Amino acid sequence: MELSKTFRFQSQNLSSFIPFCTINNNPLKNQLPFTTKLIINKPKTTRLTVTAKRKPPIEGVSEELNNIACYNLDFAYSRRRVRSAFIEVHQQLDHCLFKDAPAGIRTEERYERNSRGLEIFCKSWMPEPGIPVKASVCFCHGYGDTCTFFFEGVARRIAASGYAVFAMDYPGFGLSEGLHGYIPNFDDLVDDVIEHYTQIKARPDMRELPRFLLGQSMGGAVSLKVHLKEPNNWDGVVLVAPMCKIADDVLPSDAVMKVLTLLSKVIPKAKLFPNQDLAELAIREPSKRKLAVYNVICYEDNPRLSTGMELLRITKEIESKVEKVSAPLFILHGAADKVTDPLVSQFLYENASSKDKTLKLYENGYHCILEGEPDDRIYAIHDDIIAWLDSRCSIK
Repeated sequence: MELSKTFRFQSQNLSSFIPFCTINNNPLKNQLPFTTKLIINKPKTTRLTVTAKRKPPIEGVSEELNNIACYNLDFAYSRRRVRSAFIEVHQQLDHCLFKDAPAGIRTEERYERNSRGLEIFCKSWMPEPGIPVKASVCFCHGYGDTCTFFFEGVARRIAASGYAVFAMDYPGFGLSEGLHGYIPNFDDLVDDVIEHYTQIKARPDMRELPRFLLGQSMGGAVSLKVHLKEPNNWDGVVLVAPMCKIADDVLPSDAVMKVLTLLSKVIPKAKLFPNQDLAELAIREPSKRKLAVYNVICYEDNPRLSTGMELLRITKEIESKVEKVSAPLFILHGAADKVTDPLVSQFLYENASSKDKTLKLYENGYHCILEGEPDDRIYAIHDDIIAWLDSRCSIK
């Protein structure tokens, strides 16, 4: 990827960015993500070794920023520092979501402490002044992700069409408090989402407007769980490559599942859950795939044991209750998706009880169709979502 001269820069005044230490003598610098591996040398000899996993250098940024990108992201204060250092980088990325983002959108970032005592990062995108708001759109992001990277451009496009867009990072993800990538109980995460968006829907400027859920990948499972818990509180659900059923051919064997179940009760935070590397299968466009490394606060290690078990549990639960899905439903999926099988979306479409439901498959599309396809396809998908929203709400 050719980087412009202006993109090759050093972050300004980073020494003041972390006031209690210098970059060259930073106690966080040597805190690396750790993975564990069970090594068997002899039939009766086993030992557990812990090895440090250093990220490869990010192209086009200074050594200083690369050192910051290697911080241990287990805790929110580190993720927030890393994200702050890379904000300028993100604004210069050669991607349509950043280069062509609509101007005039009003944004707000803030932290709120929820009823469980966790500090939650949340963000909103509002149409420019003078444009009436048609409805609220509440976003649920995917596994390991954050609402502060690619979705920034998606949100701006939806907001420019007259929608108030709201998003939050789940506990343990993005900029919210919690151990990185750790889901001890998926239902607690869903309740956190319900709590936050209930407050959004109750705002004086939002309470009389239609409200929609928009969920991507694991966020599709979150959105479906939110809808199942409060089936009459949403005017529609938009699901992008939803994770609502695990294909049988990618499930661990019964023997492996027994071991994982036992280990998850003993060492639930360990990063030991089997995980196939699907990075190249998630984003279709090679130039956009290279930009994924700049999402420096995403969770990239093997899933933690508890997290993996919870994802399996919740998808089985959703699969068993799919006929209870009753909201107006718009499902979008890349036909060549190898991360979440498009047949799963077909299964959801055929079995949901919604009277108003639409399934749209995009030929040759990969998993990340909101951000990883050719530019014209990305715009077309965004337009499809906006057109669906427009047809189901009116300005009040």
